[in-house]
Amino acid sequence: MLQLRGVKIKNLLLSIRSETNHPRNLYFCQMLEILYRDEHLIAINKPSGLLVHKSFYSGEADTYAIQELRKQIGQKVYPVHRLDRKTSGVLLFTLDKDTLRAMSTQFEEKKVDKKYIAILRGWAKEEETIDYDLVNENEVTQNAVTHYRRLQTSEIELPFLKHQTSRYCLVEAIPQTGRFHQLRKHFKHILHPILGCRKHGCNKQNKLWLETFGISKMTLHAHQLSFNHPITNEKISLNAKIDDEFKRVGDILNFDLSAYS
Repeated sequence: MLQLRGVKIKNLLLSIRSETNHPRNLYFCQMLEILYRDEHLIAINKPSGLLVHKSFYSGEADTYAIQELRKQIGQKVYPVHRLDRKTSGVLLFTLDKDTLRAMSTQFEEKKVDKKYIAILRGWAKEEETIDYDLVNENEVTQNAVTHYRRLQTSEIELPFLKHQTSRYCLVEAIPQTGRFHQLRKHFKHILHPILGCRKHGCNKQNKLWLETFGISKMTLHAHQLSFNHPITNEKISLNAKIDDEFKRVGDILNFDLSAYS
């Protein structure tokens, strides 16, 4: 097993837009925490709020992960997959095009294991597989499958609508397919949206958390990525820690997040 090497780089001020078309906001992000690097691959813990690269569907920004990483290490990088702007966690790049092709094949053949943690509104089932087709950006219907398991539950004295308390749960989600906004759409489909998700979440709950706690973070984090090294065939498992804002949500809900921090 290859050993992971965590390297924390100085703080930079990022100027990027929110997920909507609002004017650019300023984010203080830790740029960039390198989780792993060799002559073929490099992985970072992408901060929430940072776009991976320019995208027609995600809008524009002043800063992108691909360009910041390239400047940081002084060489070109090639993203193997993507994370939504508001999703934090493990993001893998290659350092050459041959390795990119090899890693892309692993993703296409579903040989890469991706694990996320998320905080949902309400108490979801203890375990479930969501098999629900999604429509992509080009209006094409695609099969989408997500497996999740409930890790912890919480009920706090936070009045919401006709209820005097609010319920939440922490889940680990393993997407079997990689569709656009898949986890966000799937958890909305089962009526347990991700806390802090605007486009596919519960805006009344999000407003409640903003007004009560001053928190607007989307609580979705890619905490683990596992695959075989495309050159050496050694098994690699990359783990990314949650940020302080995710921890703060966990503290309010009395969740034990020590395994992810």
